[in-house]
Amino acid sequence: MSAPVGKREATSGGGMTPQAAVRLEYAIIGVGVFALALIFQPFSLTLFGFGCALVVIAGLINNLLPLCQPGVSRRSVLIAALVVADIFCGMLLVAIAAAHLYGVYFVNATAPDTADPFYLQPFVWGIAVAAALLAGAIWMLCARKPVEV
Repeated sequence: MSAPVGKREATSGGGMTPQAAVRLEYAIIGVGVFALALIFQPFSLTLFGFGCALVVIAGLINNLLPLCQPGVSRRSVLIAALVVADIFCGMLLVAIAAAHLYGVYFVNATAPDTADPFYLQPFVWGIAVAAALLAGAIWMLCARKPVEV
């Protein structure tokens, strides 16, 4: 006789195995080490640029290290990663607006007449759309079933 579905889920946990947790932890740390290797290589400025971007990404995904524990569900890790990405997009929008306001109010240097205002730039709208999509994905994942850590 097999165990009821709820009991089977409770015993297996549905979370990461110890090997999967260690692999995720090593992957996160490996991204940071690889980024540093790209930054300190003496051959290519292009690789240096990729390394600089990868350092920022590695710093963000380091927030997931506390979730690299056996038994933690992959869904919890995914939701945490989406939250970190959404916060990054929101802070990037705040930083762009703050830089604009700094230029307008403290330096009195506005953009040339040929340029669109910062809030009409496609990059800014792309970040805003990404932030909204990430927030929607987080909402959909959390609305389905409570997150179990």
